[in-house]
Amino acid sequence: MPTRARLDEFIAAVVAGDHAGAIERFYTEDASMQENEAPPRVGRDVLVAHERAVLERVKSVTSTCVTSIVEGDRVAIHWVFEFVFQSGKTGRFDEVALQEWRGDKVWRERFFYDPSKPAA
Repeated sequence: MPTRARLDEFIAAVVAGDHAGAIERFYTEDASMQENEAPPRVGRDVLVAHERAVLERVKSVTSTCVTSIVEGDRVAIHWVFEFVFQSGKTGRFDEVALQEWRGDKVWRERFFYDPSKPAA
């Protein structure tokens, strides 16, 4: 079960722009991520590689945590991500992440956002 302090450390890493590093440090080896109804990606190494590939396609990303809740092993985070793509176009994702933690690491995560928004 994550402490509030541990969750705040995770959020701080993401807000600081260390998205791939946050996955490396805060996710279990067998973690999974699922976007809306898509099949989940499984395995921390797969998750890190995917995150790095996304970040390579953008000039910058600004991550803002709107709010977060810890309830036992379950966490909900409301994120806003603002991207500047290599083309100069911008995109904004308003997302809710639901997480299940094992101890002090994320084990399962599912994102909910409007898929019609521009993707990287």
